[in-house]
Amino acid sequence: MDRGFETVPSIALTDPAADPDAWLAGGAGTLAGLRSAGSFLLVLVVLAVFAARVPAFLGTANLGLILAQSSVLGILGLGLTLVLITGGTDVVAGGIDLSLAGTHGLSAAAFAGLNQAGAGDAACVAAALGTGLAVGLVNAIAVLRLRIPPLLATLATMNICAGLELVITENTTIPAASPLIEWLGGTGPLDVPVLGYLLLAVALTLAASLRLTALGPRASAVGAHPEAARAAGLSIGRYRAGSYLASGLSGGLAGIASVAFLNSATGGSADMLLPVVATAFLGVVFSRRLVPTVPGTLLAALFVGSLTNGFQLLHVSTYWVNGIEGALILAVVGATAASAKGHAA
Repeated sequence: MDRGFETVPSIALTDPAADPDAWLAGGAGTLAGLRSAGSFLLVLVVLAVFAARVPAFLGTANLGLILAQSSVLGILGLGLTLVLITGGTDVVAGGIDLSLAGTHGLSAAAFAGLNQAGAGDAACVAAALGTGLAVGLVNAIAVLRLRIPPLLATLATMNICAGLELVITENTTIPAASPLIEWLGGTGPLDVPVLGYLLLAVALTLAASLRLTALGPRASAVGAHPEAARAAGLSIGRYRAGSYLASGLSGGLAGIASVAFLNSATGGSADMLLPVVATAFLGVVFSRRLVPTVPGTLLAALFVGSLTNGFQLLHVSTYWVNGIEGALILAVVGATAASAKGHAA
């Protein structure tokens, strides 16, 4: 049974010589805060450049389009964020879920395939979400029961999903049309796309769950301090298994959103792998403590979506976005590794 953590009153020390470790920790926190502020400034500069080159970039219609374009990536990134929180940001031994791109593609194929067969929206949604949960369960068993490193386990699962997706789609596009697809692909209040509202709703729900309940502190403890969490009575395996299930569910939801955005299921979902990883890790720099957060991932998804949209408006090949995403991953992982080394020292 879980027991709550005991809180120990902290004493503020103004003399660095009294507690050099606390002084160094404060300096590291200040440095992380500067990195976070610099990240926000970089985003504002990029958006300002796009707005200056293409005035329509900040138009209501285009901002709504960015929200819709970012919905699938954002939902997948939020799913990966949950795994990073409970498993730690060590990409080899910690929490990682590389299967999300494949899960999203397979779930979209399941939805569109049933839709083509004449099934109703309820059955299609159940199939997509059930597919995501099944993949999450496989990941949890592979990582926690079979003790396969998460990097290898989820990479293998991604390839399985990609293969099954090709079997269902036969490497072709499966069109889909239904009242649900029409509604999700439409616009809501203030002419904002419904998919944009879906992304914001998912982010708000996760943020509230992690911020306002005991789930957030406990999941963070499991990821950052597993031994202390275990000593406090928390079930490490249960929290990490839950994160993989939630991640798989986000992949299923992203599959539905993808079908709604494209009015079809298409192959090549593995191409989403780099953007998803970039989004989740880029979100880390928007945190003062350089840790994964839901708001940070949401901002990162919107930033990546803005980059893609801005390049499209400037008629620049979006292949440049892939290079930028790779560079951002290297920068963020390097920054977090340097921060961790500083704390360890």
